[in-house]
Amino acid sequence: MSANIADGNRMPAEYAPQERIWMAFPCDGYTLGESGEAQDEARSTWAAVAHAAAEFEPVTMVVHPRERHIADRYLSAEIDIVEAPLNDAWMRDMGPTFVHAADGSVAAVDWVFNGWGAQDWAQWDLDSQVGRFVAETAGTPIISSDLVNEGGGIQVDGEGTVFVTDTVQLDAGRNPGITRAAVEAELGLTIGATHVIWLPEGLTRDSQRFGTRGHVDIVAAITSPGRLVLHSQRDESHPDFQVCQRIRAAIEASTDAAGRAWDITEIPAPATLTDSEGFVDYSYINHLIVNGGIIACGFGDDHDADAVAILAEQYPGRTVVTVDARPLFARGGGIHCITQQQPLPRG
Repeated sequence: MSANIADGNRMPAEYAPQERIWMAFPCDGYTLGESGEAQDEARSTWAAVAHAAAEFEPVTMVVHPRERHIADRYLSAEIDIVEAPLNDAWMRDMGPTFVHAADGSVAAVDWVFNGWGAQDWAQWDLDSQVGRFVAETAGTPIISSDLVNEGGGIQVDGEGTVFVTDTVQLDAGRNPGITRAAVEAELGLTIGATHVIWLPEGLTRDSQRFGTRGHVDIVAAITSPGRLVLHSQRDESHPDFQVCQRIRAAIEASTDAAGRAWDITEIPAPATLTDSEGFVDYSYINHLIVNGGIIACGFGDDHDADAVAILAEQYPGRTVVTVDARPLFARGGGIHCITQQQPLPRG
């Protein structure tokens, strides 16, 4: 499926040293909102994440040219701004996935992006070009793939292991008729995956109309080789109570690429169960790793402090900073979803 592939590509773990974080600034559309209050909330939240990350490493924000004068009001001078047309602002999914080539240099995988499986509410004619734009701006070679995939739909350990979900990569709206074997072969070529672990589904809200149909980055995150944190909904009234049990069972039945059984640490979901739209998918798993830090989701919730303590233990030596992520989750994602890390070249 892929073109311009060189042997030896491998996506590093997200905790590997990074050069910068890439983001996209909200512009007109579903994510931004219609009222002035909603638009200010979206812009302020994206800016808060950018400024939190910028305390640790450089941040580049892609801004639609018509939004530049607005972005300048929300973003400090420490945020690098580049201009390109955008439909939306979910950089993890529309942006490239950076990998190391065999010689340690950095390249970028440009997946096909089609609005999370051609969702009827999504527009992606501009966003589908962002992966290539970011790669070109970063000055990295481009690895073109015909696989419809998003960065939020994969989680790697840098040693050949990758988590995916049946409901994303095998989604008929993304890759109609594709087989597991074909997905695994493509992930081997592009990101160096040698061991693919298939999870059955994602969280309930994320599987509904305005969700991604099951991204892994809200469910599980690898924190070091053989270790991961796992979303845990412990209230039996929430549909994710059963979902989380099925996901844990699938992970427990697997090993990583080195044959290790997983050391699993559960992070309990926030105590908040619902919002005006129904059961929420609030999750502390959707955090961003930066050099020396973690940008974590906060929910103004009784469980926030416990989640911070768990993340601090899982990522020793990193400072955990929280940003209120409720405006992000109300729009369909979290902190990990709006960011994309570019690794440093491997020495």
